[in-house]
Amino acid sequence: MINEESPGEGRVASPARASVLLLVILLALMGWELHGMTGGFALVGWFPWLDAQGGGDQDWRIALTWWPRLATALIAGAGLALAGVLMQQVLRNPLASPTTLGVAGGANLALMAASLFAPALMRIGPEWVALAGGAVAMGLVFILSWRQALSPLVVVLAGLVVNLYLGAVAMVLLLFNQETLQGLLIWGAGSLAQDGWQDAAFLWPRLLAGLMIAALLLRPLRVLELDDASGRSLGVNLAGLRLAALATAVFLTGTVVSVVGLIGFIGLAAPNIARLLGAKRLGSRLVWAPVIGALLLAVTDLLLQSVDAWLPTLIPTGAMTAALGAPLLLWLIPRLRLEATAPGSGETRWPRTDRPRRRLTWMAVALLPVALAALFSGHVAGEWDWWSGTAPVWEWRLPRLLAAAGAGVLLAVAGTALQRLTGNPMASPEVLGISGGVTIFLLLGIVLIPGVSLPLLLLLGVAGGLAALTVLIALNARSGFLPERLLLTGVAITALAEAVRAVVLAGSDPRGQQIVAWLSGSTYFVGTGQAIAVLCFGAIAAGGVLLLSRWLDLLPLGAPISRALGVPIAGGRLAVLGVSAVFTAAATLVIGPLSFVGLLAPHMARLLGLSRARDHLIGAALIGAVLMILADWIGRQIQFPNEIPAGLVASLIGGTYFLWALRRL
Repeated sequence: MINEESPGEGRVASPARASVLLLVILLALMGWELHGMTGGFALVGWFPWLDAQGGGDQDWRIALTWWPRLATALIAGAGLALAGVLMQQVLRNPLASPTTLGVAGGANLALMAASLFAPALMRIGPEWVALAGGAVAMGLVFILSWRQALSPLVVVLAGLVVNLYLGAVAMVLLLFNQETLQGLLIWGAGSLAQDGWQDAAFLWPRLLAGLMIAALLLRPLRVLELDDASGRSLGVNLAGLRLAALATAVFLTGTVVSVVGLIGFIGLAAPNIARLLGAKRLGSRLVWAPVIGALLLAVTDLLLQSVDAWLPTLIPTGAMTAALGAPLLLWLIPRLRLEATAPGSGETRWPRTDRPRRRLTWMAVALLPVALAALFSGHVAGEWDWWSGTAPVWEWRLPRLLAAAGAGVLLAVAGTALQRLTGNPMASPEVLGISGGVTIFLLLGIVLIPGVSLPLLLLLGVAGGLAALTVLIALNARSGFLPERLLLTGVAITALAEAVRAVVLAGSDPRGQQIVAWLSGSTYFVGTGQAIAVLCFGAIAAGGVLLLSRWLDLLPLGAPISRALGVPIAGGRLAVLGVSAVFTAAATLVIGPLSFVGLLAPHMARLLGLSRARDHLIGAALIGAVLMILADWIGRQIQFPNEIPAGLVASLIGGTYFLWALRRL
């Protein structure tokens, strides 16, 4: 269970004081902006109706763009914060929000799909399209976590997976429709740009309706602070109450997303800030969280407008709120009290085989026909060929096959090491945020360093992975690396990577198509030399990590036992984490950050009965190679002559498995 820690004694802060401080900052920024636009502190800049009467171009710009943008930011921030309060109260989970539960991602994907395939729906009303997408995403999260009674950890983990899964689908749409969706990219990243008052006029009645419904539900919602048995004894229809509150939250989120796109973390940050500042009662949070959310979003947007002239590219406000909200979540995680699960509680459920070498031999033998089939079968010159010995095989297919196999080995080994080290079967480079750290550094290197070389990119990727690991260690060392904290830290790092990705894709970088291809995990640009290097590195890495197999057998048993058996605890953990970061960086360079192979391959190896670390590592490496080879082959065939990158195919396959695994918890 996740609960907020008790506030310290002698607290002087309060939601009111924090709101006043934010309001003062907002007014100062407003004055600075209006001074820069009007050349002085004339009253005309502060009153839009006077601006309109002034008749000048600058006055009209202030009246019809600047003021509507500020109003829209205030209303959208309040709406998202109110949605966050309702979600957290219903789920008894302070980490629930439109972002972490996948609601915003579902709404965004629905709008993207409707814009491409059913534009008539957009004419009916984009808010209803967004509402349907958000409702489906939240329904999926509920289905996945229902058997665990909506456990906070499972809910957040399910929201993370749904977000990644929907992001992979959105990336497929973007890859094939980049020119069509370029404008939607900027909007989808959270753009508050306005050309009139229509958006604010659209939002405020819906926010008012949400506030009225929340007020009507205030007294029943307080019952949810008790256990379900107590609530039923008081005569409350808990199912209907939860449905009404969550429907209101989804409606508010869908409405905001349909107008301004994805605004990250306001729905998470504002309710928790209000709670940490002393708003413990639900009524207080329903008042102060929307106020704080409105001011937070408005201040962030004005700060962004103030520095926009010095920035090389347009930064959407939603991406900036995610970039600011991720560190806030990292700051919040240590202030949450989590109940530790018993170590090794899930170990007995895995099957074990008495003949692991025989199974490994059969797995190695099976790899050969899979590789041959992927190499020699497929479309050639518009026709299917079952056994092609022509040039495309050796010039085009072989490098991609070798690169995919090498990346699969690296991710599988990294995922296996992380799962055994943390004792958490849901750990992987993607879920723990290591892939996110690699992505941040690689994107910044691609955009900021002209003519960046492959060795430098590898160094940047390793640095990003190590930076993510440093954050993981810093926030989790004192708690003993609880699986819950590790996963929540990974959520925050992944969110930060998504913010950087949104900024890069929303810009006008001419390398946008290549960046999208890399983010989606395409092997199209891999040459023969790079492919051989990746495969050799994967083979050497898999062999080298076997030297750590004894540590990986003992570390999950706990620090006292491991230390008694001669394992250096701190050094062993750091070595395993460092190796995982290097492997993840090398694989991400080739296959992108979206793959779930680091999660799926270790799971499949354990399901085959490979329980010892050495057997587990070898089996996962073989499965990872097979999965990536198949993903690359399927991606080449399914939409021929168009291609779906191997990373996206693997993430869709792995994400589906992850969803199934969560359902069976």
